[in-house]
Amino acid sequence: MKILCLSTSNYYPFPTRKQNVMNRMTDAQIIYVDPPVTLIAPLKDPKAQPRLSMYKQGGKVSDEHPHVTVYAQPPVLPFYNKKRAVNKVNQKRFAKYLAGICRENGFHDDFLLWCYSPMSCDVVEPLAKELGIDAKALWKRTVYDCVDRHSAYPGMIDPAVVDRQEEDLASRCGVVFATARGLYERLKGFNDNAYLIPNGAAYELFSTAASMEKEGIAPHFGFVGMLQECIDYDIIRAVADCFPEGRVSLIGRALPGVDLSWIDRYPNVEYLGLLPQKELPSKIKDFDVCLNVFADNELSKDVSPLKFYEYLATGIPIVSTPVPYQVRDYADCIYIAEDKNDFIKQCRQALSEPKDSPRRAARMAHGRNCSWDERVALMKEILERTGEQ
Repeated sequence: MKILCLSTSNYYPFPTRKQNVMNRMTDAQIIYVDPPVTLIAPLKDPKAQPRLSMYKQGGKVSDEHPHVTVYAQPPVLPFYNKKRAVNKVNQKRFAKYLAGICRENGFHDDFLLWCYSPMSCDVVEPLAKELGIDAKALWKRTVYDCVDRHSAYPGMIDPAVVDRQEEDLASRCGVVFATARGLYERLKGFNDNAYLIPNGAAYELFSTAASMEKEGIAPHFGFVGMLQECIDYDIIRAVADCFPEGRVSLIGRALPGVDLSWIDRYPNVEYLGLLPQKELPSKIKDFDVCLNVFADNELSKDVSPLKFYEYLATGIPIVSTPVPYQVRDYADCIYIAEDKNDFIKQCRQALSEPKDSPRRAARMAHGRNCSWDERVALMKEILERTGEQ
């Protein structure tokens, strides 16, 4: 099997769903293409400049996963999420680039096109034309793996344009995967071959935290994941206020626009930044409570947070907001709070949970069932059944 993966996350350094899925497709040859930056991106973020030139350097074979070759995407015109015409120009140019790396890697008319962005709706036919293959056949071999409600993101987008792009992609491709029930319910209206497959966890890695000896002061609360606008920082501050004798650790990358200056006012809150995945179990094992905190908005209700499944794999008590909605599927073994005051109450409940509580075993069992190995096995089964592999 050959897969051309058009990702919305850079392969390095932080593994998201895209890397976890592709890394486990070990019986396939993978071309993994990082997302683009716009030509004006360096004006807003100097860190974008290296990515603008990286695509000229060719592909890089993954050190740990030799079946994966990573390419950077050429820079694009801005405002492609506001004007469909701009996206079509970008994707036509992108198709020429993709055709080149397909030929370089022996991809002809026998590969799956695996997409993560609605804007990929406009690349399929230009790519087929560049490769001299049938566009209808390529559409049938296209997979849309939907991980977010893309039109709910803030920034320079027109939600109506993004939703229409997604509808065009989902309605014409061979298979659709969705990470959350709300996404699935919407997309199955466009495609009968739509399947709900939530995110997962590297169970073999995160379950090691359960056998490590805990260190440090108690109570220790921890959050692991992207620090973005949809996180409920009021709840994190409330936890720090109500447990001044304890510690709150935040681990993850802060996205642009997120203000963490308030941390300076809280001596019991520490921001550790983005850490390599392999180091996370040794940090999480010191948590008494794992925090899953999302603000109640259109984006949050349909996210499928990797952190939640990783928490499950450790067995450590989890206190969660009622969004994303899928956390209610695990109400038998986690603590769900309806508001900020209830969140503090549930934290106290979680802290009092006995070490030998059956809830701990239940969390780890759920984590095992939600492993990436299980998720990818199901994806491959569906692809085989639908004839897309």
